[in-house]
Amino acid sequence: MSDLLIINKNDNVGVSLKAGKVKLGHKVALKDIKRGGQVIKYGEVIGIAKSNIKKGDWVHSHNLASHLNQKFNYSYNPKLNKVKKEQGYFLGYKRKSGPAGIRNDIYLIPTVGCVNSLARTLKEKASKLKLGSIDNIFAITHQFGCSQLGEDHDDFKKLLVSLALNPNATYVIFIGLGCENNQISGIKELLKPYKRDNIFFYNAQEVDDDITYGFNLLKKLVDKASKLKRSKVSLSELTIGLKCGGSDAFSGLTANPKVGEVSDKLIAYGGSSVLTEVPEMFGAEQILMNKCFNKDIYQKYLKLITDFKKYYTDLGFPVYENPSPGNKEGGITTLEEKSLGCITKAGNTPIVDVLDYTQIVKKQGLNVLNGPGNDLIAATALAASGAQLILFTTGRGTPFVTIVPTLKIATNTNLARHKKNWIDFDAMSNSSEQLFKLVIDTASGNYKTKQEDNGEIAFFKKGVTL
Repeated sequence: MSDLLIINKNDNVGVSLKAGKVKLGHKVALKDIKRGGQVIKYGEVIGIAKSNIKKGDWVHSHNLASHLNQKFNYSYNPKLNKVKKEQGYFLGYKRKSGPAGIRNDIYLIPTVGCVNSLARTLKEKASKLKLGSIDNIFAITHQFGCSQLGEDHDDFKKLLVSLALNPNATYVIFIGLGCENNQISGIKELLKPYKRDNIFFYNAQEVDDDITYGFNLLKKLVDKASKLKRSKVSLSELTIGLKCGGSDAFSGLTANPKVGEVSDKLIAYGGSSVLTEVPEMFGAEQILMNKCFNKDIYQKYLKLITDFKKYYTDLGFPVYENPSPGNKEGGITTLEEKSLGCITKAGNTPIVDVLDYTQIVKKQGLNVLNGPGNDLIAATALAASGAQLILFTTGRGTPFVTIVPTLKIATNTNLARHKKNWIDFDAMSNSSEQLFKLVIDTASGNYKTKQEDNGEIAFFKKGVTL
């Protein structure tokens, strides 16, 4: 048993720490488990045995099935840890309104995909200017903005507005076409309550030379932004997004728990973190319900879970349609096993608010955000919620990145060594204190994430496209 990790004293499976009869990271039965019996990991049920399992057997998809087709009766049994407040700082870009940015960026946001090429042309032309302290100019291209109806139309408009309000955006230019559904007038209406003077607009159809017009405007903004300098800012102004993708069996053992410790520490400094990937809470949702700060937050979280499950079942899919092939190759068998590892990113502090898709963080502390597990859609939603930085844990690696810096945290040393051009931090070989330091260094501009110069967005589309 020396080659096995036993996570919780109540577990009846352990994790293989040495490749052999059972692959590295996969599960081994610690005792005989009868067919129909519960398989327990993290001290929680991760599924039901499909056949008799003997002590020492490999436990995986061939003999273990999800139990999420069963009905669950949720309740609120609060288990809340107190947060001891501290003071800390980073070097950021102070804003006239809202939190400071950790980057000095300019966003070019098309209201509709028809003007994507114009945004890209402006970015390319601006790259030849003297950028000074500017970190990035992003052409935030996408395929939407016209032919969406109802909720999709409203949500996409809100998404672009929330992205434009991200603290990392020093200046924003919305580029419209003029005839699209997603009109600039609607964008301006949603922005009215925020009273920002760093956001500009024009329609390509309304000017004689759309490239020259846009470049002249962009050139003025580049000249102003290039002169900005960092200054001391309280960590209470920092919000991090919590995300995992390409998970393996070590995600819930190395990277995710350390991200949870970083989240707890940041919240102690008055900062905030945002947990999303709602489908990857299924099977572990009761644990998060008990972390809700009060009964009202519990009710909001309960609705979030039940509504997302209904979204699955209304479309004819089971709620346990997960994990991915890569997850299974890495040793994760059921969704509840994946979820129990996933939620350790949330640490041990109470949930202070539940946000709908495209909503921006209002309360300091741990927030839960409505969004799917898809990496780019969820990361975009985190950026739209106001996160200036995303901590992304992975057991298999990925080069993706959204428009805010994304720290890639490897669950295992092999991945960190193999994909040095992707991975920023090795969670298997380093501590949460070292990860927290890297977060501060990244926020202060002393460290640039591996994939930071690229950035894209994705939209959580649910309905009809004309």
